[in-house]
Amino acid sequence: MSEYNCREIDQFRGVMVFCEQREGVLNPTSFELLSEGRKLADDLGTELTGLLLGSGVQGLAATLGGYGADTVYVVDDPLLEPYTTDAYTKVITEVVKEKKPEIVLLGATNLGRDLGPRCAARLHTGLTADVTHLDIEMTKYLDFLAEASNIDIENGNWDMENRGLKMTRPAFGGHLMATIICPRFRPQMSTVRPGVLERAPYDEAKAAAVKVVPLSVPLSDDDIRAKVTQVVHEAREIVDLIGADVIVSVGHGISKDIEGGIKLAEELADAFGGGVVGASRAVVDAGWLPSDRQVGQTGKTVRPHIYVALGISGAIQHKAGMQDSEYIIAVNTNPDAPIFETADYAIPGDLYKVVPMMIDALKKV
Repeated sequence: MSEYNCREIDQFRGVMVFCEQREGVLNPTSFELLSEGRKLADDLGTELTGLLLGSGVQGLAATLGGYGADTVYVVDDPLLEPYTTDAYTKVITEVVKEKKPEIVLLGATNLGRDLGPRCAARLHTGLTADVTHLDIEMTKYLDFLAEASNIDIENGNWDMENRGLKMTRPAFGGHLMATIICPRFRPQMSTVRPGVLERAPYDEAKAAAVKVVPLSVPLSDDDIRAKVTQVVHEAREIVDLIGADVIVSVGHGISKDIEGGIKLAEELADAFGGGVVGASRAVVDAGWLPSDRQVGQTGKTVRPHIYVALGISGAIQHKAGMQDSEYIIAVNTNPDAPIFETADYAIPGDLYKVVPMMIDALKKV
């Protein structure tokens, strides 16, 4: 193995995705990253690899192949269960130094946000956090800019030969989108927000063909300074906003009757047939609903079949997290609310009067 040097960019090749699992269950964000990683690897004409860490997890590797991985590296060690920052950081950085991928992707989950900066610091490279869009080919990147920005593309001085990773993320509180590049160091690293990338269909043939490669990374108790003595599962139910087909979100407009507003949202979600209730940041900050319900730039990015916004004004931070929903229905007393600019169906009115009528109509259907 040649010595690791982050500046020798010609020595790096391939796309690597850290595939997160907890207690033997793969995080769905890993499937989104592999699906996107497959596109990036194809644009570069290179290999897509998954990196799977844990204890007794080798049986999960084939599933990762089904979402696009050519090879899955598995580091199976009892010291990797449960998760500890020290152990995972050491193993990931050692594997990256050995395999030298030019791109490394992690999910912007609690675990990925913990690992990303530490790994990047040890690898002496940069990290772009909370990425919402990735490109290699300049033509595809310019197409993205044409759709998502007001930049004068025609008169820009673009380097069409640039094959570096363009990592786009919200900046300045969501009022701007910034594209970040890492031209002088490798690997190019990103943590990617869950829910923003489209998951490819599972391919059984690719799952059967994936190459699973066990790796051994020296790891001892001395490497783990923080010990996990107990894992306690929270008793309350965690809502899966990212995987929901229907989301009914409430905003500050429920302030005149908080309990009543939340109850109406729950009834409307049920009337749609198994929907879930989300919230704007104002609702979460006020303590009316827990943080796992928050939709938006600082919450979760969702793309359900139907998104209903009740009493939500439509700040750009919130719209950034739900604007890719297939159908958006908004109810707000302010006819000039920004949410109406994004909505497919805009209903100016009092949600406490409108929602019961929506529920009745759905029940009749």
